[in-house]
Amino acid sequence: MKEATGEANITVITIVLIAIVLAVGTVIVNSVLKNTGKSSACTAAGAYWISGKCCTKKDTNGKCAGSILTCKKAKDNVATEGGLAAKNGEYYCVGKHGED
Repeated sequence: MKEATGEANITVITIVLIAIVLAVGTVIVNSVLKNTGKSSACTAAGAYWISGKCCTKKDTNGKCAGSILTCKKAKDNVATEGGLAAKNGEYYCVGKHGED
C-alpha cells in the first residue's frame, strides 16, 4: 500500500510540474508572437522597430530619432493611413510620418 501511495504522489507532482511549464511557456510564446506581429506591422508601414517601439527614423547609432507610431491589433478589417489593409486580428501601425 505504501508503494502505491508513493507512486500516486510522484504522479501528482509530475502533473503539477507539467502544468507549470505549460503555463510559463504559454505566456512566453504569446509575448513573442505579439512582439513579432507589431514588429512586422511597423516594418510594413515603412518604419523601424527599435527597442519595442515603432520609429519613423533612426539615427546613426540605430536609436529612435523620429516620431513614434502606435501599433494596434485590428478588431475588424481596417485600411490604415498608408493604404495598408489589416485583417481582423492582425497588427497595424498608425501615426504621423512627416513630423520628425
